[in-house]
Amino acid sequence: MESFVHVCLAGISAGMFIWLVASGLTLIFGVLRVLNFAHGSFYMLGAYLCYTCLRFLGIDFWLGVIVGPLAVCVVGYVMERFLLRRVYDLELPYQLLLTFSMVLIFDELVKIIWGAGSIGSPSVPGLSGSLMIAGRNFPVYNLFIMIVGPLVAVGLWAFLERSWWGKIIRAAASDREMAAAIGVKVPSLYTAVFVIGAWLSAVGGALAVPYVGLLTTGMGEAIIINAFVVVVIGGLGSLKGAFLGALFIGLLSSFGTRYIPTLDMSLTFILMGVVLLWRPQGFFAGVDR
Repeated sequence: MESFVHVCLAGISAGMFIWLVASGLTLIFGVLRVLNFAHGSFYMLGAYLCYTCLRFLGIDFWLGVIVGPLAVCVVGYVMERFLLRRVYDLELPYQLLLTFSMVLIFDELVKIIWGAGSIGSPSVPGLSGSLMIAGRNFPVYNLFIMIVGPLVAVGLWAFLERSWWGKIIRAAASDREMAAAIGVKVPSLYTAVFVIGAWLSAVGGALAVPYVGLLTTGMGEAIIINAFVVVVIGGLGSLKGAFLGALFIGLLSSFGTRYIPTLDMSLTFILMGVVLLWRPQGFFAGVDR
């Protein structure tokens, strides 16, 4: 029973990191209709920039969680404004090729600036200990992440459903031409949505600094694979589906690692294959619009 409880807790905390990346990916696709392969790179950049704030600038960790993602927002703005905007009306393969090329560029930039080796991540003062749960110690920081994930979900829901900006975003997602006809500056709105999505992924990366143990140039690709699986099974464009899908994938991975280690790497893809065969549009496709 003790092991079962801790496997569940570990799965939920892992799922919340996936959710932070998948939420931005889902938001961008739901509005811009772009599948951004480079979204995981924002996660990686958020982690490295937060680390830089801690190690080289002497900034407090929580300030680094703010500063690092804000710097990534600038990267997201430049990418959308000068690159992605040119391929919105082209076929999907062109978008995928462009965003995949950005993955390679970002990886090389990280190697040039921070080196190709892995970097040890620091602990967070005040959240570095553990609590006794079900007879075993469980990291306090993981519990913190389990709280952050749902708070982000509630904040996104309130922003999209209750705010004026959220209504404008949903209107543009449903009918871009009609939104433009009533005076919405759609290109600027697209840029803002892309920057918000990049910020969400970067926040996930910054918060992952004490969690992952080692920062590597491949961490963006690792998280984006799970994020894409989550977006597919949850339903393209559905934040509700992304949250539940991330939670499920996190638990599946945790239980797979604990009880079926030989199938750990393939369980998520098996699940995605089953979902695509049974319900190709995902569980909650279109419910957020």
